[in-house]
Amino acid sequence: MSSIINPRPFLHDLTGKPVSIKLKWGQEYTGRLVSVDAYMNFQLDGAEEWIDGECKGPIGEVMVRCNNVLYVRAAPPKEQ
Repeated sequence: MSSIINPRPFLHDLTGKPVSIKLKWGQEYTGRLVSVDAYMNFQLDGAEEWIDGECKGPIGEVMVRCNNVLYVRAAPPKEQ
């Protein structure tokens, strides 16, 4: 039997940090998480769009609507 985990503390801890948000349709957005509202809509700053593992370029500030999100995770460290 699995236990129910509240996502709010997880998302609160990610605020101000780099995140990666994968959409149901395959796109992925990376950027700094600015805010999350009660419906779990996400605001990113300095966002980049990734499609099929390829960066399509910077898009700046974006809002991601909750019903499009497949998952959210802390962004992996950038390779230098």
